[in-house]
Amino acid sequence: MSLSATPTASPVDLGLARRWLIEGGEVPSGLVDESLSRSWERSRHAGLSPVDGLTEPPLCADGELRQALSAEHDFLAQARPVMDFVFGQMRDSGSLVVLSDARGLLLHSLGDADFLSRAELVSLRPGALWHEADRGTNAIGTALAERRATVIHGAEHYLERNSFLTCSAAPVFGPAGQLRGVLDISGDHRSRHPHTFALVRSAARMIEDRLFHARHTHERIVRLHTLVEGLGGVGEGLLALSEDGWVVGANTLAQQWLQLESAGIGACTLEQLTGARLALWPPGKVMRLARADRPSLYARLDVRHAVSVGGFGTHTGTPASAPISPSSSAAPTASPDARQAEAPAPAHAGPALDPRVQEALSRARRVQLQGIAVLVQGESGSGKEVLARSLHDEGPRAHRPFVAVNCAALPEGLIEAELFGYVGGAFTGARREGSPGRIRDADGGTLFLDEIGDMPLSLQARLLRVLQDRAVVPVGGSKPVPVDFQLVSATHHQLKDAIAAGQFREDLYWRLNGLTVTLPPLRERQDFHAVVHQMLTRIAHDMGLPRAPELHPGLRQALAAHRWPGNLRQLHGVLRTACALLEADAHSLDWRHLPEDVADALREPAHPTAKASAPSDANTDADARIPEANLRRLSGQAIRQVVADTGGNMSEAARRLGISRNTLYRRLKDMGSGAEP
Repeated sequence: MSLSATPTASPVDLGLARRWLIEGGEVPSGLVDESLSRSWERSRHAGLSPVDGLTEPPLCADGELRQALSAEHDFLAQARPVMDFVFGQMRDSGSLVVLSDARGLLLHSLGDADFLSRAELVSLRPGALWHEADRGTNAIGTALAERRATVIHGAEHYLERNSFLTCSAAPVFGPAGQLRGVLDISGDHRSRHPHTFALVRSAARMIEDRLFHARHTHERIVRLHTLVEGLGGVGEGLLALSEDGWVVGANTLAQQWLQLESAGIGACTLEQLTGARLALWPPGKVMRLARADRPSLYARLDVRHAVSVGGFGTHTGTPASAPISPSSSAAPTASPDARQAEAPAPAHAGPALDPRVQEALSRARRVQLQGIAVLVQGESGSGKEVLARSLHDEGPRAHRPFVAVNCAALPEGLIEAELFGYVGGAFTGARREGSPGRIRDADGGTLFLDEIGDMPLSLQARLLRVLQDRAVVPVGGSKPVPVDFQLVSATHHQLKDAIAAGQFREDLYWRLNGLTVTLPPLRERQDFHAVVHQMLTRIAHDMGLPRAPELHPGLRQALAAHRWPGNLRQLHGVLRTACALLEADAHSLDWRHLPEDVADALREPAHPTAKASAPSDANTDADARIPEANLRRLSGQAIRQVVADTGGNMSEAARRLGISRNTLYRRLKDMGSGAEP
């Protein structure tokens, strides 16, 4: 047993050591690795016999397993997607991927059918206990005992009945440093692969990082790496900070790099640990942490905040990295002006999501962790793709591709080749090298099929076959290509009505509809003002504005009263145009920043029988004489008064009235003004 993939003892020495163990009860020093010798000694003290193949090691009752699965729900939720990924890399290699809790109780396993039957003979399955005291030296139990990654190969197992196995295991620690369990890869000892040990250690770290992010969704995050390019990627150290700078979470790499013991999590501050003062560290800025006699670490502080356009406020984002500080000091130093310039635009602090949106997002998150397909329904522009992206960014495939395909936007003659790909020369105009297609582009990530209800009926059968077989046959090809993706579909159609009309396949519907969630249109949402604030914050950040602009109260009320037939997409377009028209020294949006047609539409009553009530953008004494600024309720006398107060300056009069000049001219003409002033 060792921390390498290379056996620590020759077969001759290992056989001799086992003979001494069986016959004399001890192992002479130097024959095998000291850690293996310790494990054998622990197994002997537990009263286990290496050659006793008659005693069946313990299994827990079904009720106890169900209780354990319930207690470890969060652990399983973060581990299972990683296990699926690992098994996908090892499929058909005669292997088994196993997860245990901190007691050595096996919770979940994935394996090839040909090896599962052999594993069953030694109860290597959920419900079995694989602690050293129960099974002797084995990768799972010994990794728990040693609290480090372990390889147990062949006759290194204490029980002879397990000697046909080769097992690599790595402990999984929670963000508070607590041992959560063990991830193990087992197979036949004759087919040992040296890369398995590295794979299981990497996978254990992936689970740890998922546990970290699931636990610390709102804290400040410090990302660490020995290379500046490594920040934000795989293999980075992670620290979670409270608002006052206490370290409340850390992954294994951060603990190793900073020499932080588990007991120190929650008991030290960032400054005590690194010398960096949180108050002087602008979010997004990369710093170099100098360490005596050790390589420097690069670090970036990320403040997690909502950035998504559609009001899905629980989706977290991070500001872009600022240039690396030239100072090698661990304590960031920056002037107040520099800090203000480098800090990202402030985000709305936790927008109160509409209850229907919150419920849709919460339910979709839970089922996608189990690989279940999600179908999103809602009007065009209601945020279906935004929800799909949020699910992807928060899910186990966040670092893999997100591929969005609008089935309604592709010409029917091209959609087959676009989706399924094609081999070279499959049709006239095909590229010589062929194309993998959008489905294969999504391999390992998320495939988002927007407006799935508009997919031609002739292609629905092909998509159904892909979903059933998890393989794609490109146009002009004959060999299926395996694919693995999380499926999210969306439509504004009622698919059940389309099924009844013979326009959509019912069997495909049930493949798409693992869970259906419905997004309300913008006019029905209860969080309209939070959505507007969130959009303005993001738009300002993208445009490089110093801060998100405010909305004039009258305009804010008019926006809220509008029906928004284009939903979130339309609202975002209007706000983006308004921000683009904002003067350099202005910080507030009012009516003059809107396109003329939009301003006119906002002044239309929300319903045919409703009274319009958009207040004016009046800011002068002359405007104070006008009680309300909705154009349809302004009297001709009031309009003439404003024109007179501005000395016939039609541009200024239109600005005070909150309308375009063309509208003012038209209104004066309708009032029978005669000649234009």
